[in-house]
Amino acid sequence: MAEARLMWVEQLGRRTLGLVAEAGYLSALLAESLYWLFVGSFQRQPVRVSAVFSEMMRAGVNAIPIVFLLSFSIGIMLAIQGIHTLRTFGAESQVVIGIALSITREFGPLITGIVVAGRTGSALAARIGTMVVSEEIDALRVMGIQPVRYLVSPVLLAMLVMLPALTVMADFAGLLGGAVYSALDLGISYGAYADRVISVLKTGDVLQGLTKSCVFATIVTLVGVANGFSVSGGAEGVGRATTRSVVLAISGIVIADMVFTWFLNR
Repeated sequence: MAEARLMWVEQLGRRTLGLVAEAGYLSALLAESLYWLFVGSFQRQPVRVSAVFSEMMRAGVNAIPIVFLLSFSIGIMLAIQGIHTLRTFGAESQVVIGIALSITREFGPLITGIVVAGRTGSALAARIGTMVVSEEIDALRVMGIQPVRYLVSPVLLAMLVMLPALTVMADFAGLLGGAVYSALDLGISYGAYADRVISVLKTGDVLQGLTKSCVFATIVTLVGVANGFSVSGGAEGVGRATTRSVVLAISGIVIADMVFTWFLNR
């Protein structure tokens, strides 16, 4: 019995040390990426603008249809549930307040972050993992090219630009979905709906969602590239890293959203 307890404590300690080591590695990746973004041009190793725009297309522009569709659907869902709940109290006309605040503060950035984590986070892990397996990362070092500057910094900058932009679009799509269902169910005109949304929302509500989206962008980027760089075991290792990056990125997004919500709404 005592021996089993000792083994359990030992496993717990190893897992804790592993988590601390991984957190340190992610922090080092972030610091090095920011270093090359701000200092690279002074050392004649600037981050390539073409690479940044290419990543913006992959992570942002190509994700517009799915983010818009899901956000629009979430807006309709919030309207359905809100009207059904508030109708019990005869206050269904107040559903606009709940939709506006829920979309801008929570669901806009959250849905965007999850979609991008599934698309871009997995692609990052697979791409970098394949380069590790084929020894392309070692070849970059031999040529004097810093892998983090070449591979990570452009992605981080692109994500920090595109995720907030996608969040703004997601906010609009979610509010539009709520407006469509509210017009059908309650007969609220689009003009009245828009006036109500504008009167309810404050700058801080939108900024709260945009702040979250920047944090989500950092989480998705770091988790994806960290899992890619840690690949071992050939093609099977790439598959494991891809799955792990998606799971960890989505988990990190949800936990970070919970923490932000707790601190920002006290």
